[in-house]
Amino acid sequence: MDQPTTATTPGPEGETATLARVTGETGGDLVLRRVGAHYEIYSNGLFLMDTRDGTSEREMVRASLTALPRGRSLARVLIGGLGVGFSTREALDHPRVARVDVVELEPRVIDWHEGELGEAAGYVHQDPRCRVHNADLVTWLAEASEAGEPERYDAICLDTDNGPDWTVVEGNGDLYGADGLDRLTRLLAPGGVLAFWSANEVAAFETGLRERFATVDVVEVPVARGVPDVVYLASDPH
Repeated sequence: MDQPTTATTPGPEGETATLARVTGETGGDLVLRRVGAHYEIYSNGLFLMDTRDGTSEREMVRASLTALPRGRSLARVLIGGLGVGFSTREALDHPRVARVDVVELEPRVIDWHEGELGEAAGYVHQDPRCRVHNADLVTWLAEASEAGEPERYDAICLDTDNGPDWTVVEGNGDLYGADGLDRLTRLLAPGGVLAFWSANEVAAFETGLRERFATVDVVEVPVARGVPDVVYLASDPH
């Protein structure tokens, strides 16, 4: 059960308040905070995401859809991670998209979109074109890819971690390895694009993608401080 809001404290961006503190699916401490006009999500004290910008998350979706074959419409998009909803909102707002499936591990994150957090991305889960699946992404992908006739997606965008070498959940490392890439490829429609968000460049992951895909692009997205965020795009599997 969500704990009640704690007392607010002043800060440089305005008052800070803990809106919810729950035990997450992995057993850790999952926290939703409001800082001035913005929202932040933490896991075990580790910052995960906030609503201040979302430029790179939106770029991940936009770049993958732009890379689709010319004339492709009614695209189906799979997004790993609901978070604050920026990736999902970008997909729903794109004229080439007909449906968006989102896989989110934490049920409380989904619940928070019913309340104040939902304002940040326009209550994406209420759009009839959007289906939110409360599941572990690694398990969900394994089951979906092993179906007799798996559903295929024109764009698959993963924003579940801080990158291939900085996973929020230990098991998520499988998403970026050989087995994970095999499953993702089986769910990719002909001409489709895989996209991965990362908080930093990961040379070994890029090398692995180039061994499996004929086309790999690396998009750097500048941030206010620190190294750029990175979006990896892969298509045309060997």
